[in-house]
Amino acid sequence: MGKCVSAATCISSLIVPLLPISCVLCVFVTVCLCVCRYVKERVKVLFSLLAEEYASFRAENPEWTFNHLAVDYRNGNVYLGAVNRIYKLSPGLEVQVSHETGPDEDNRKCYPPRIVQPCSEPLTLTNNVNKMLLMDYRENRLLACGSLYQGICKLLRLDDLFKLGEPFHKKEHYLSGVNESGSVFGVIVSYGNASPDMLFVATAVDGKPEYFPTISSRKLARNSEEDGMFAYVFHDEFVASMIKIPSDTFTVIPDFDIYYIYGFASGNFVYFLTLQPEMGGGPTTGSSSAGREQVYTSKIVRLCKADTAFNSYVEVPIGCISGNVEYRLLEAAYLSKAGAILARSLDVAPDDDVLFAVFSKGQKRRPRQASQDSALCVFSLRKINEKIKERLQSCYKGEGTLDLAWLKVKDIPCSSALLTIDDDFCGLDMNAPLGVSEMVRGKPLFSDAVDKMTSVIAYVYKNHSLVFVGTKSGRMKKIRVDGSSRALQYETVQAVENGPILRDMAFSSDHHYLYVMSESQLSRVPVEACGQYSTCSECLGSGDPHCGWCVLHNMCTRKEKCERSSEPRRFASDIKQCVRLSVHPNNISVSQFSVTLVLEAHNVPELSAGVNCTFEDLAEMNGLVEGNRIKCSSPAEKEMPRIIVDKGKNGIVQLYLKSKETGLAFANTSFVFYNCSVHKSCLSCVSSPYQCHWCKYRHDCTHDPRTCSFQEGRVKKPEGCPQLLPADKILVPVNVVKPITLRAKNLPQPQSGQRGYECLLTIQGNEHRVPALRFNSSSVQCQNTSYFYDGMEMSSLPVELTVIWNGDFSIDNPAHNKVHLYKCDAQRGSCGLCLKADPLFGCVWCKGENRCTLKQHCPHPENQWLEHNGINSKCTHPRITQITPLRGPREGGVLVTIRGENLGLEFTEIQGNVKVAGVDCTPIREGYIPAEQIVCEMGKAQESQYTGNVQVCVGVGECRPEFMAKSSKYYYFVVSLLISGLKPNRGPVSGGTIVNITGSHLDAGSNVSIMFKDQPCTYLRGGQWLTCRTHASLNGYGNVSVSVSINKAHLQKDLRFEYVEDPTITKIEPEWSIYSGHTPVTVTGTNLDIIQTPLIRAKYNGHETLNLCQVLSPTSMLCQAPELPISLARQQEVSERPDEFGFKLDDVQALMALNSTNFIYHPNPEFEPLSVSGVLELKPGSPIILKGRNFLPPTNSGNGKLNYTVLIGEKPCVLTVSETQLLCESPNLTGRHKVLARVGGIEFSPGVVHITSDSPLSSTAIIGIAAAGALLILFIVVVLIAYKRKSRESDLTLKRLQMQMDNLESRVALECKEAFAELQTDIHELTSDLDGAGIPFLDYRTYTMRVLFPGIEEHPVLRDLEVPGYRQEQVEKGLKLFGQLINNKVFLLCFIRTLEAQRGFSMRDRGNVASLIMTVLQSKLEYATDVLKHLLSDLIERNLESKNHPKLLLRRTESVAEKMLTNWFTFLLYKFLKECAGEPLFSLFCAIKQQMEKGPIDSITGEARYSLSEDKLIRQQIDYKTLVVNCIHPENEKSPEIQVKVLNCDTISQVKEKILDAIYKNVPHSHRLKATDMDLEWRQGRGQRMILQDEDVTTKIEGDWKRLNMLAHYQVPDNAVMALVPKQVTAYNSVNNSTVSRTSASKYENMIKYTGSPDSLRSRTPMITPDLESGVKVWHLVKNHEHGDQKEGDRGSKMVSEIYLTRLLATKGTLQKFVDDLFETIFSTAHRGSALPLAIKYMFDFLDEQADKHNIHDPHVRHTWKSNCLPLRFWVNVIKNPQFVFDIHKSSITDACLSVVAQTFMDSCSTSEHRLGKDSPSNKLLYAKDIPSYKSWVERYYSDISKMPAISDQDMNAYLAEQSRMHMNEFNTMSSLSEIYSYVGKYTEEIVCSLEQDDAARKQRLAFKLEQVVAFMSLES
Repeated sequence: MGKCVSAATCISSLIVPLLPISCVLCVFVTVCLCVCRYVKERVKVLFSLLAEEYASFRAENPEWTFNHLAVDYRNGNVYLGAVNRIYKLSPGLEVQVSHETGPDEDNRKCYPPRIVQPCSEPLTLTNNVNKMLLMDYRENRLLACGSLYQGICKLLRLDDLFKLGEPFHKKEHYLSGVNESGSVFGVIVSYGNASPDMLFVATAVDGKPEYFPTISSRKLARNSEEDGMFAYVFHDEFVASMIKIPSDTFTVIPDFDIYYIYGFASGNFVYFLTLQPEMGGGPTTGSSSAGREQVYTSKIVRLCKADTAFNSYVEVPIGCISGNVEYRLLEAAYLSKAGAILARSLDVAPDDDVLFAVFSKGQKRRPRQASQDSALCVFSLRKINEKIKERLQSCYKGEGTLDLAWLKVKDIPCSSALLTIDDDFCGLDMNAPLGVSEMVRGKPLFSDAVDKMTSVIAYVYKNHSLVFVGTKSGRMKKIRVDGSSRALQYETVQAVENGPILRDMAFSSDHHYLYVMSESQLSRVPVEACGQYSTCSECLGSGDPHCGWCVLHNMCTRKEKCERSSEPRRFASDIKQCVRLSVHPNNISVSQFSVTLVLEAHNVPELSAGVNCTFEDLAEMNGLVEGNRIKCSSPAEKEMPRIIVDKGKNGIVQLYLKSKETGLAFANTSFVFYNCSVHKSCLSCVSSPYQCHWCKYRHDCTHDPRTCSFQEGRVKKPEGCPQLLPADKILVPVNVVKPITLRAKNLPQPQSGQRGYECLLTIQGNEHRVPALRFNSSSVQCQNTSYFYDGMEMSSLPVELTVIWNGDFSIDNPAHNKVHLYKCDAQRGSCGLCLKADPLFGCVWCKGENRCTLKQHCPHPENQWLEHNGINSKCTHPRITQITPLRGPREGGVLVTIRGENLGLEFTEIQGNVKVAGVDCTPIREGYIPAEQIVCEMGKAQESQYTGNVQVCVGVGECRPEFMAKSSKYYYFVVSLLISGLKPNRGPVSGGTIVNITGSHLDAGSNVSIMFKDQPCTYLRGGQWLTCRTHASLNGYGNVSVSVSINKAHLQKDLRFEYVEDPTITKIEPEWSIYSGHTPVTVTGTNLDIIQTPLIRAKYNGHETLNLCQVLSPTSMLCQAPELPISLARQQEVSERPDEFGFKLDDVQALMALNSTNFIYHPNPEFEPLSVSGVLELKPGSPIILKGRNFLPPTNSGNGKLNYTVLIGEKPCVLTVSETQLLCESPNLTGRHKVLARVGGIEFSPGVVHITSDSPLSSTAIIGIAAAGALLILFIVVVLIAYKRKSRESDLTLKRLQMQMDNLESRVALECKEAFAELQTDIHELTSDLDGAGIPFLDYRTYTMRVLFPGIEEHPVLRDLEVPGYRQEQVEKGLKLFGQLINNKVFLLCFIRTLEAQRGFSMRDRGNVASLIMTVLQSKLEYATDVLKHLLSDLIERNLESKNHPKLLLRRTESVAEKMLTNWFTFLLYKFLKECAGEPLFSLFCAIKQQMEKGPIDSITGEARYSLSEDKLIRQQIDYKTLVVNCIHPENEKSPEIQVKVLNCDTISQVKEKILDAIYKNVPHSHRLKATDMDLEWRQGRGQRMILQDEDVTTKIEGDWKRLNMLAHYQVPDNAVMALVPKQVTAYNSVNNSTVSRTSASKYENMIKYTGSPDSLRSRTPMITPDLESGVKVWHLVKNHEHGDQKEGDRGSKMVSEIYLTRLLATKGTLQKFVDDLFETIFSTAHRGSALPLAIKYMFDFLDEQADKHNIHDPHVRHTWKSNCLPLRFWVNVIKNPQFVFDIHKSSITDACLSVVAQTFMDSCSTSEHRLGKDSPSNKLLYAKDIPSYKSWVERYYSDISKMPAISDQDMNAYLAEQSRMHMNEFNTMSSLSEIYSYVGKYTEEIVCSLEQDDAARKQRLAFKLEQVVAFMSLES
């Protein structure tokens, strides 16, 4: 106030009386300055106060988002954990220190991290997310754990964030590699001063359960650099203070994890709140791969602080249900004290802990379209602990299971134990960890469906529990919780600019502030904002318990901030304590001054310091205090004029009481200064609410009746006022002289000097004064006068009438009486209209003059006029002028409107007298306008009626011609009302779709009804179209029928319209534009294509703008952003958010304003002029720089890009954009050109550019250019010559290539033609060839041995037992005893289970044991079947318990049971094979063999021209010829020669085999001569004989390749004579003895056969091994292509090898019938003369029983079990290995083909869909079309079996006994037992141990018996 001092100086200096003006000026200026200065300082203080209240700190870098927050309660310092930084901030959020934590080189896959050992993964610069921030007060340090290096932690000194330690070299130092900040929670627990603190850490493990425990307790060493920092509190071989998630859990739910939301310590326990996936029942329930959404559960986990083994681990599900909505997804939680008020409601003590938790709706986490619905709930910790105690007690009684699916995977029952469980029970190593299945329900306090709650914090203030909740939009809700069902949200504050608010919130040390943060902003928000409330009722009605009313200071504040608040009534904390003020009187007239007013005040404090009364800022005076009454006087006369001027007629002014102590007004009430003189009429004066009186003779309103001239002139009530009474209609015809008489009351008698009465009529704006006569106080008459008004448009004119006296004193006219002037002939040109006029008008129709007039003006006699209700009252000559519509359907119902003249005056006159086109039309009373209009409804027309005019007869009775009217226009009946279609036929369920219906004559009739099911649709129509707009569907989605009717005609057409789900918007990109809009916005959503004209909208300050969108697909559209409706006058330098932003999509309301978008508008780019003059001079090629600002909008993701176009004249230029300039590379132009810049919706011209070219070229430059040009021309000529030569060469090459292509093409065509021809002939040949061949079945023993022990020819079980004689008796005794044990079911089951439990017991051993047991039990098949059923049921249970997929059961042979099942079927299906299935199988084998041998087969690689297997197909053209050779029988030379078909490309060995096949056609393979023992002798004429061999001296050798000899090599002709002779040592043409080659076809076949697994047969690579002696490689038809010595020419002559795949089809077609026969035989229940084997029905029924027992009702699982049990276990084996059933030889090519058939067989039994593509294997594609029909056979087969009657156990046992009897002595039982015993010897101890543990075995002393066996077997005599 320094300037204010100068005023005093100025005044004191003004002693000179001559300078008064200058002094006044000086004072005035100084006072102004003081006031300005004061205001400025006051504003400054307010701002500083605000700044002090709200403070915020923002992220330095957009990537360094905030993660965690901690506040030091001792000094209020704030610690903030962010990405790559830890900050220490002052309480006012100013940075004191920051500590860098990242980024650094890392890779999340490096374990251990690279700082411990080098890592092979690629390293990248990785951000360090802060995952945990904990205050360790005891050691004055901060624990900051990050995401780098698998989650290591730093220990920082609190004072300056100095790094005290960073342990990283042990695995305990890595908390978790997870990258999210909200995934880890830590709780520090103190155990008193003596022992160190512990840290409980809970973390998500991100799929690495083997590396990180999910929950653990660690040591917090005093020394931050100590080695044992973070070591587990306890750790030995079996137990540790941690829990890991088992890896089995991840097999059920691959992305399983436990998310820790909050943790705390209370009492003796530590608690964590978690969110975790629910495990569910079956393996598919939880699996995300099953396509279902994962269900989550929120749980609270409790551990004892002192528990080092984590036996006390208990978890309980928590959730909340409010109004039938489940809230189960935990978002945030906070532990607080209950406070006295809430405690009473929850039935706990005020100091008890309660847990406030926020949940969102449901149990499914959907990141994109997550529900915004969330609820705040409260839990009593005591009640949670009681629930845990109850569960512990029940579990220790043995009730229920441990119920912890994620940890135990399978259910483990509780064990009972006798012990007392109290509140502090910490668990034992039994019944732990434990889960509680029943959910603890919280009490719902508050829910919000729009703004999702994301964080929570609470504290108790004055017994009130106050909860502060952060939301997704960045707001903070303040909620007062006074009970479990009483929660009041009393305030909402925008705490951060952009949400959501993160979980971490903290109070300042004094609880006056709350720290709240989003990812980019940390804010300090005051917990109360009482100062915002300006009145006592607002303050105390706000619900904020912090706030009270400081009475004399007139402000809302905390009690501690109010001076002397402890004194009575100075501080109000209840709304009833607010000061109330009343005043008497509460109104005075403006002409009353200094009236004493008495104010009565309630709830005021002691006012000894005195008060003032203030009438707003108009007047102030001292108040006299008397107790609670205060006396004041009203304003004096000099203050009154302002009130009258400011406040109008009734000035309502606030009367304040102002305390002299504080100088502030503390109470107020309304006071009225009323003004009677404003009333200008008696009625308004006396009806005023104030004391106003009317002076009748003075025509004046006053508050003081004494001023009225005499007593009778005073009026107090409305009844006493002079006024006109209501009159009937006053009718006056124009130009007729007539008086007007009016009734009235209280009419004053004019006094002397006063003028009399007059009537004042205002006609068309002109005043007419007419003298009036007052008869008495109740009657007045306007004198005789005529009146007139202009124009014929109005037949009557109402005119205002006022009665006045004494010149301008008006008489009140409360009834608003008017005079009606009228003209008869106006608007009444016809007789009907004239007679229709109001009878009071007295108008008649003057026939002579044909006009309407008053009766007295019609000059003719009475019969010449017509009048209403007169004798002549019927107008003649009715006339029809208009008909609508002119067309309609025959069905009728059309409302025809007929307009005309003289159409009757009464409805009865035309009733029944209207015909339209000869059809009766019934008039409708509502549509009848007398004389003018008839509306009638059409009846139904006959088919013969097409058209006609309209006839109307007026009158009742017979119709006379003068009363008849006919129309000139015709009405037509429409015959073909058609509808052709409707478009579009789908739209949103909210409606708004414009639907177009097309057809013909749709404008006929009077009314159209369009119904969408039951909903009408408003329409427009034309001749060929109807359009209507759909309403919202009443029945939700789906198709509705659309019906169209025109009046009563229903148009037949089946129209459908589909209501589709409303569109949704999921994403808007980018979420910004500029003020002028028109920037592209890509919108993603659903069902966008159903909207016809989608619009995007923005609303700002009540104004809306729209812009267009273009739909690209159902899920996307491209919109042009709408402009922001913002006034251009505003300073547009800040980004603005619209109030609403959304989409106008037909009638879809949900998207009008999107809550989910943060769309923002940035300031428009602004351009500066190019230059001051507007013209910019430039040289060609110089860039043009456009300067300005806002060229790059400041979007969140860095700068946004705008689409700029700059035109120089008409040409665009290439642009480079920066923040303040556009660099435009000018196009090649000269001259003057206008520059135009366009962006968004802006177009601006910054000026003109003038581009001037440089001076002309110099002569040297011209010479240089000419020389260069000459050189260029020379160069071009040279190039052209070279090009010509080159192109000639390429033409020749092209022709050569063309010829090769033509050649290739013709060969391909030939190949395809051949394949087709072969297919037709081969099928016929095969079927005829195979008839009549005998089937060489193997005997039962050989067959079973080949299946049970494949590959072992002479198995011990077929021989007698071989033991030394001296031991024979002993061993036999032992084996007999062992045989008894094997026949004991308890022993056998225990024996098998024990063996299977041994690690060394291999798959091969399992199969061997199963086969040996079956050979022993061959004679006791009933017992074997019983054991098998036991083992299978065990296997099924194990399979389901281990949560394997049920379909995997019996898939692989992994158990004894599975091999036993195969063997069981082997025994029992032999008969079926012989009688039924063997024949088609043998036919298929023969067919394959014969078909393969018709074409070349490579003797070495096994590849053939005909094959089903792509791998065994010769993929090149082989030229060959079929020869017939005549063979001499080797055993009888005299018998006739046998003709054999061979190929000239067969090797000699192949010819020998074919000859043997022909000679021994029906002889089993084992009984034939062997080809290897025979030589082939070619007998030529004249006794010449030649031995032919695969290799001899004539064999051709090229390079290192040697080709086997073929018939073609020896040039054997057709019909040659051959003989097979026993093998000779040498022949004339054999190679010399030293190098006798042992090569033969069988050698190569054997080589192929035993070089690997059968799968290697399918390898495309031939197994060509060089001869060991010479190193030469042998080949027959194809060389191995991998060898690089193939000639270029060879490759060139080959076709694309894939072309030969058509041969697969040819082969398949040939063999199709045989494959079908086999499959049909296997998969049918009714066979040729043979019933379905009982074994199959019995086993299938057993599997069905097992499925029922385990509640498996999935038909796919049952189908798969049956397929795995029989087709896959038995039939596939038999099909692939027919040599197990028949005495035959199977070559490698036959084997490959059978493998394809077997694979097809397997596919047919599968239930899964085989999706085939062009890359699928050819064997799958080959049978792709057949498999579906095979599958149907399989399904029918299984179904038929299940429908067959069940087999009784008696029948089955009889059948099994019969089977046992038939094959009693096939195997040597002793040898089998001896073989089984070898396993007893290996695992004696384990078997004995198992027998001793089994109760049943103990009872039968089986262990002892086994030991006896062992003794016998090992005894040495």
